[in-house]
Amino acid sequence: MDFIGVVCEYNPFHKGHERHLRESRAALGDLPVVCVMSGDFVQRGESAIFSKYVRAEAACRCGADVVFELPLPWALGSAENFARGAISLLAALGASHLSFGVEAERLEDLEFLARKLLEPETTAAVLAEIERDPTLSFAAARERALERLCGPSARLLETPNNILAVEYLKVIHGRGLALKPAAIPRFGSSHDGAGKGEYRSASELRALLRRGGDISAFIPRAAAEVYARDAAFGRGVPSQSALETAMLSRLRMLDATCFAALPDGGGGLAERLARAAAEEPTLEAVQAAVKNKRLAMSRVRRACVCAALGVESGMTEGAPPFARLLAANARGRELLGEIGKTSAAEIVTKPAALRRLGGEAEKLFALGASAHDLYVLGYRAAEERRGGADWRRGPCIIE
Repeated sequence: MDFIGVVCEYNPFHKGHERHLRESRAALGDLPVVCVMSGDFVQRGESAIFSKYVRAEAACRCGADVVFELPLPWALGSAENFARGAISLLAALGASHLSFGVEAERLEDLEFLARKLLEPETTAAVLAEIERDPTLSFAAARERALERLCGPSARLLETPNNILAVEYLKVIHGRGLALKPAAIPRFGSSHDGAGKGEYRSASELRALLRRGGDISAFIPRAAAEVYARDAAFGRGVPSQSALETAMLSRLRMLDATCFAALPDGGGGLAERLARAAAEEPTLEAVQAAVKNKRLAMSRVRRACVCAALGVESGMTEGAPPFARLLAANARGRELLGEIGKTSAAEIVTKPAALRRLGGEAEKLFALGASAHDLYVLGYRAAEERRGGADWRRGPCIIE
């Protein structure tokens, strides 16, 4: 059965996301939509504004049919690892199409860059740029190399949605996947910019929520109801100060071997982070002390969260071994029956099934469960901070 795959964070789900799902169906036919979504911690190296359960339910009430969780190591990976994990999981589930938002006007331009980045000569050109100027970050070196090889089209990689789109396309072409890409032009404000009218960026909405503001004018009504109910239970937006204290305390208890095992910890990042964590008074101060010209802040933030949550180098090799179901609506339940017959990834609806899978799959699930246990420490209601919820909670099924 054909269905549209979407890689997302929905942090939070807003009217731009709703529009993307609507336009995806308009472009590809009225197909079901299956999302692979980051959990409680997201690719920019931060805690999500609402828990994975709440964001998944909101998505399934606002246009998605099924939401699976992207396991923690891939959710906290570089753009390349994030894309590889999510696309590999969608391919294993049997998605026929991949829909994503872009700032580019033409999919062909992104396809060209993706294919170019797969060529050995491009890799060599990037390494040559770093050798020429060791202070360059990898992203800056790649952009310089592509400008030499591709001209002005390299500037398409200056915007975040285009960057992820190219990474998705690299996975599709590099692995020869049958996924058919569909690029939907981004509408409204820029990824991190201020918007006008009812379309606002997720970063703008997160900032508003953390100031105690009202975002209901900028999100679908069904999503607003889900978020309001979550807040009424004493959960809602977790306390940033509580989470940062919890993470900093974990960082201070780690030894040098833990920092050395970090993914993407080269270039002095691991050593700088170990020193800063032992000395600085806040998580923000740790990140500021670690960052330099070569180390982008997003990479530093991810390293902090990976260290605190126990994510190590090598965990993103290969594809995620299972797909943990977070939410589904009535149409999604019907689709799940079909997916289950052919999926190359184990579909997990009950956490207890992970004990049957055992081995690396159980360890991977336990890692995400531990991350959720830390996440809930930010909740307002003490009762909602209980540990072990991931091992007890099943998916949200919307009738």
